[in-house]
Amino acid sequence: MRSPSVADRPIILAETRALKMARSAHAYVRGNTANFYDWLAELPATARVPDGPPVWICGDCHLGNLGPIASAEGQIDIQIRDLDQAVIGNPAHDLVRLGLSLATAARGSDLPGVATARMIEEMVEGYAAAMRDPISGDPGSKPELVRSVQRKAWGRRWRHLARERLDDEAPTIPLGRKFWPLEKRERKALDALFEDPDVVRGLLSFDPEDDDRTVRMVDGAYWMKGCSSLGLLRYAVLIEIRKDKGSHTYALIDIKQAVEPIAPAAKGAQLPQDNAQRVLAAAQALSPNLGERMIPVRMMDRSLFIRELSPQDLKLEVSQFTEKQSAKVARYLAFVVGKAHARQMDYGTRELWGSQLRADRHESIDAPTWLWESVVALAGRHEMGYLEHCRRYALTAHDKSECLAAGGK
Repeated sequence: MRSPSVADRPIILAETRALKMARSAHAYVRGNTANFYDWLAELPATARVPDGPPVWICGDCHLGNLGPIASAEGQIDIQIRDLDQAVIGNPAHDLVRLGLSLATAARGSDLPGVATARMIEEMVEGYAAAMRDPISGDPGSKPELVRSVQRKAWGRRWRHLARERLDDEAPTIPLGRKFWPLEKRERKALDALFEDPDVVRGLLSFDPEDDDRTVRMVDGAYWMKGCSSLGLLRYAVLIEIRKDKGSHTYALIDIKQAVEPIAPAAKGAQLPQDNAQRVLAAAQALSPNLGERMIPVRMMDRSLFIRELSPQDLKLEVSQFTEKQSAKVARYLAFVVGKAHARQMDYGTRELWGSQLRADRHESIDAPTWLWESVVALAGRHEMGYLEHCRRYALTAHDKSECLAAGGK
């Protein structure tokens, strides 16, 4: 595929985002954060979420945003992977978003409705376990889906990351469908970025105590990546870290624009004015492994953050659930999210929030009425929205094919 010109970028990004969201109802949920919060605010009173204690929340807590993350010391933990939407807000929003994501994944796996009900019950149990003890609470047995992705993470090295992201171990970024050429001003700005001593010191692969090491940018490209973030500035940069003695290593850097979040912040919440600083503060609170590897920067008058990609960083890929797996996965992932919330609360706050979760149980499911009814209602709204999105996408694709056919006559 020919790499697009800079002028073509917005059109191709919009088309790619529409295509990704049309692939499945689960993909539509992942890429539809704005409507999620609009529709959540419109739900009937029984489905309205309670006001939990204001803490840093993910704001976009779906399945794809959870997975193994390596710390600077090489420890691998399941944590929240994406904090673009993070705010100091209502922790109930993360629970509903996760519940909706699990429900649509279950539908995509052709599981019966009772499996969704069981997942919501197990979510509540896992989250409550984290509220009781965020340090050593019991999330239940680790599901095979999580164990397998952690085993895969432990075995990965630079060569795996290079082959996966760059198609080769050669020190170049292959231009084409995913990676697009840089403008001159983009290349100049990126070159300057990696000449900044503060940026260099923050890289995992660079040892600041080793005086004879140097860093240079080997290659860079605009990176068409993600779904809800498509259209923002996103760059992949390959850097070389070389010692005077001749040995060298490579590192792949992800640079991403940070913008105003869609997720609603709690009333009176004091958020960093710079959005990259906001993402960093959220990562430090919610995902320590990620927080110690992020560097907020300014480039071309935009706020961006840098993250060196680790071979061990993976996402949970859920193509198919079994009914037995689904309940265990729901419990475990809710524990991960609950742990991220709970370590920001003192004992009394955790007790109070836990008691709110135990109250108002639904008559037909062992879960809060507001959680069950909000997930059910939002699943219906998203299903309608997904079908309408697919209809519009199909019409657009049809019109485009007719135009191409007419142009070829």
